[in-house]
Amino acid sequence: MTEPESQEINPIGVMFAIVQRELTLAVRHRGELINPLLFFVIVITLFPLGIGPELNTLQRIAPGIIWVAALLATLLSLDSVFRSDYEDGSLEQMVLSPMPLTLIVMGKLFAHWLLTGLPLLLMAPLLGMMLALPLESLPTLVATLALGTPILTLIGAIGVALTVGLKRGSALLSLLVLPLYIPLLIFAASAVDTMAAGLPITGHLFLMAALLVFSMTFAPFAISAALRISTH
Repeated sequence: MTEPESQEINPIGVMFAIVQRELTLAVRHRGELINPLLFFVIVITLFPLGIGPELNTLQRIAPGIIWVAALLATLLSLDSVFRSDYEDGSLEQMVLSPMPLTLIVMGKLFAHWLLTGLPLLLMAPLLGMMLALPLESLPTLVATLALGTPILTLIGAIGVALTVGLKRGSALLSLLVLPLYIPLLIFAASAVDTMAAGLPITGHLFLMAALLVFSMTFAPFAISAALRISTH
C-alpha cells in the first residue's frame, strides 16, 4: 500500500479560516466587541468636560488623549484574544494541530485588529474634530493609528499569551505591556503635534513603519512560543 500523500498547507486558507471563525464568534458575543469601542468614545468625550472648553488646550492635548484612549481600549480587548480558547480547550488543540501555530496566531490577531483597531481608526477623525484638532492634522492622526494600532495588538498579544493561564492575568498584563507601549505613544502623538506645527513628519512615520515591520516579523513567533509555555 502506498502511503497517503500529505496535504500541503495553504497559509492563506488557514488564516482566512481563522479570521472567519473569530469574526463569527465576535458576532455572537457583541458585548465584548462593543465594550472597547464605547470605552474609547467615553474616555475622549469626558476629557473636555474635565479640562474645560478652552480650544487651545484641547488642540494641544488632543493627539495624546486619542492615543491614550486607543491604547487603553486595545488593552481592554486583548484579554479575550486567547482567553476563551484557553478555557474551552481550543487553544491546546491549536497548539497541537499540524498547522503552523504562527499562522493561527496571525489570523487571530488580524481578526482582532479588524474588530478593534479598524473601528478605532474610523472613529478617530470625528473625535479629533470634537477635540478641536485642526483639519490638516486629521490625516496624520489616521496615519499614525493605521501604523500604530497593529503594533498595539502585536505587542499586547505577547503579554496575553504569557498570562493566559493565570486567573488574574489582566492586572499582570497591564504591567507587562504598558512600558512597551510608551515609545509608540510618544512617537505617534509627537507626529500629530509636529504636523500641526507645520513641520515634516516623514521621520516619525518611517520610524513607526519600522516598528510595525519589526513587530509583524518577530511577534507571531514570540506569541507562539509563549502559548506553548502557557498550555504545558
